[in-house]
Amino acid sequence: MRAHILVIDDDAVACEFLQEALSREGYEVVSFTSAAQALQEELSGYDLLMSDIRMPGMDGLQFLSAVQKKWPDLPVILMTAYGSLETTMEAISMGAWDYISKPFSPEECRAIVKKVLEVRELRERRMNLQPESAAEPKLIGSSATMVDFYKQIARVADAPASVLVEGESGTGKELTARSLHNMSARRNKPFVVVHCGAIPDNLLESELFGYEKGSFTGADHQHLGLLASAEGGTIFLDEITEMSTALQGKFLRFMQNGEVRKIGGHEVRNVAVRVVAAANKNIDEEVAQGRFRLDLLYRFIVRLRIPSLRERKNDIPLLIESMLKKFGYPQVRLSVEAMELLMAYDWPGNVRELENVLQQTLLLSPFVVILPENLPERFRKAQGEAADANLPDLTPLERAECDKILQTLRESSWNQSKTALLLGIDRKTLRLKIRRYGLTEEKISPGVLSSD
Repeated sequence: MRAHILVIDDDAVACEFLQEALSREGYEVVSFTSAAQALQEELSGYDLLMSDIRMPGMDGLQFLSAVQKKWPDLPVILMTAYGSLETTMEAISMGAWDYISKPFSPEECRAIVKKVLEVRELRERRMNLQPESAAEPKLIGSSATMVDFYKQIARVADAPASVLVEGESGTGKELTARSLHNMSARRNKPFVVVHCGAIPDNLLESELFGYEKGSFTGADHQHLGLLASAEGGTIFLDEITEMSTALQGKFLRFMQNGEVRKIGGHEVRNVAVRVVAAANKNIDEEVAQGRFRLDLLYRFIVRLRIPSLRERKNDIPLLIESMLKKFGYPQVRLSVEAMELLMAYDWPGNVRELENVLQQTLLLSPFVVILPENLPERFRKAQGEAADANLPDLTPLERAECDKILQTLRESSWNQSKTALLLGIDRKTLRLKIRRYGLTEEKISPGVLSSD
């Protein structure tokens, strides 16, 4: 289906230029030399609006504001010969989908229009997606390392033994605890999460064990306590190493006999609950330093260590596929080069960092195909260093020429005829320079999108 585009520019010559440039791509283009005149039209029938900013009467920003009120989902590209950071920020903050500075070539115009139309299509697909079932999040991975870890979980899931899950931050310790719970006979009982590092120690004790009304200042009601509320199920203590040694002693007594006594109370209650804890610090070192009780450590019969992401890099593509579906971008994919950069990274923040990087990339540049240059700066820098290492020794002038050729090749999706034309050289000279500089073709898809 051919896209319908409306163009507004007080310069009739500019309108003709845009109509010709976009019509060659098969778009239906209508132009106006007045924003006020364009607003008299029913704009909902258009797929995209393009408007100059500086115009007599109603300017482009005023036109954008009027469109936003009546047709909030209609994409608008603003054009200006007076580009500045302030103008760009104002345009984007007001809802412009993109912004292009004059003068621009027909190729640049067609490229930005194509990107915005693809973004719109992607948004519409996301809105039409049926919501996925509200299944609980789960561990993802098919590498040999993760398969071994799944086996360990399966062996101990239905046992009553307390479990200590160890691993770096962001590896999925809470997901492991949930897996232990969901695979056990306790699956229909409560699963209670306690973030020990986020609760002050004096409050943590009252939250765990409960308290009687009036037992301390502010105790204006009776509180059952998280241990009692998890009865029959599982209580997950995240960052248990943040618990003070004094509270560790009280919790040790609970793990020994299952008895709970509220703060300010005299009644002792037996609570049957499975304890799963997580530590992102080296717990043996914490014991050696006197910050964690050895007798409490011995109460955890099973110790499971969840692998870091750098130990199971083969799972990265599968994780990314799952995250894209979760975020509502199932059509988006990564180029081979972008995936290679992600696979080469060490991921100190593990799966949580991967999720953050993917969300950041989709927010700033949710391309149908994510290229290396769309990734955060640290990945682009790594790509540049790798490329520099592969280049022969060049003079500053040769390096500048090499960079220009590489940039133009990428912009033209490695179309050598188009690149030679843009550089003003013949194809034979271009091929010689490509060989001279050791440039190799990148598998770049032309179907990319701009910021969503």
